[in-house]
Amino acid sequence: MSDQPRPDLSTIVKAYDVRGIVPDQLDEAAARALGSAFAQVTGAGKIVTAHDMRESSPGLARAFAEGALGEGTDVVEAGLGSTDMLYFASGSMNLPGAMFTASHNPAKYNGIKMCREGAAPIGQETGLAEIRDIAQRQLDDGPRRARHAKKGSLTSADVLTEYGEYLRKLVDLSGIRPLKVVVDAGNGMGGYTVPAVLKDLPLEIVPLYFELDGNFPNHEANPLDPANLVDLQKAVREHEADLGLAFDGDADRCFVIDELGEPVSPSAVTALVAVRELAKNPGGTILHNLITSRAVPEIVTEHGGVPIRTRVGHSFIKAEMAKTGAVFGGEHSAHYYFQDFWRADTGMLAAMHVLAALGEASEPLSSFAAQYERYAASGEINSTVDDAAARTKAVEDAFAGEDAEVDRLDGVTLSLKDGSWFNLRASNTEPLLRLNVEAPTAERMAELRDKVLDIVRG
Repeated sequence: MSDQPRPDLSTIVKAYDVRGIVPDQLDEAAARALGSAFAQVTGAGKIVTAHDMRESSPGLARAFAEGALGEGTDVVEAGLGSTDMLYFASGSMNLPGAMFTASHNPAKYNGIKMCREGAAPIGQETGLAEIRDIAQRQLDDGPRRARHAKKGSLTSADVLTEYGEYLRKLVDLSGIRPLKVVVDAGNGMGGYTVPAVLKDLPLEIVPLYFELDGNFPNHEANPLDPANLVDLQKAVREHEADLGLAFDGDADRCFVIDELGEPVSPSAVTALVAVRELAKNPGGTILHNLITSRAVPEIVTEHGGVPIRTRVGHSFIKAEMAKTGAVFGGEHSAHYYFQDFWRADTGMLAAMHVLAALGEASEPLSSFAAQYERYAASGEINSTVDDAAARTKAVEDAFAGEDAEVDRLDGVTLSLKDGSWFNLRASNTEPLLRLNVEAPTAERMAELRDKVLDIVRG
């Protein structure tokens, strides 16, 4: 047996996926063991895989497939794709799936997002911990005799066209007024999926960084960081476009920029899409996490829907969707979940809803979106702290005399009498406290934000 150290999967198997530095933390041996374990835990006779444009992705995906094949499981390789394309493949084929991507992480990272058949999520409590433990034992014990006399079969499938056709059936853009759209793919998978999905429509697409390049030569494919939106904002203004769209590396999240080059908040997009989904599903349930704008439940209620507040994180949203039969769910991080997309998240479908809404309206996006933006929000602000619990208690103590309503669904949320509120949550993986503040005016938001940050940062 080799003296080379075996990967420690406990360092890279996170709450919902696998994420690590290649090859130091995640290599093909680890992927092979994870593929074997995935086949064992799902018990599937067949699985489907896809991968992004990172240099290490094809090798990791093939190694994972080899591990599954050794368990007698057939593997369908969908090849290059976005994460939501993999969810489409899993849903439409009713197969467990694995997507090889590190999403918005830098080039040295890669990872695996796994799901059961029908794109149902796999997290620590729903199979991921078991997959990790089985794979770790295989890595520690070294090569073993195959458990199955007959290996599974390996085939390939091109699902990009079907994926695009399915999305276009869900949102019909054929009859909208012509729109000029700048799309920043960030050298990620949006450069591959956008042309296939949005072709032959009344859209003039101005492409930014559509070349697939896992080294991200222009900027990180993380639109959550405002620095990565600068090029798109500039291009929207220069081209006098109607709007801009920015996708992250695996193109499962989408951010929207109006014709003035200003961001449209994910909360506003959530409300906009919710209204459209409620038009199709009167009285339907809409999910929103606890740090989306209070405008979201207000607007949902005004349109006859039932808003339900959830914790932050896709596993909570997807579980609550299954439990409540919700037709749509949105998060502040620009993840959008659709019942008619197997309850999975897809930035592309959310973007198409925005295009359809704008294309059916006569006003510019800045005016159209304003009806969904009712309050001033801080966005998420991170503070490094030594003792998150002590800092959180200090904040609560400071507001004890203000007769604030306290909610502990996820961290602590304090709602004040003037309609302002803030949420303070500890990171699960870093020594950080995350603050989100919203208030009726920008001045009140800034006042409340600064007061809380002064306490948090001592």
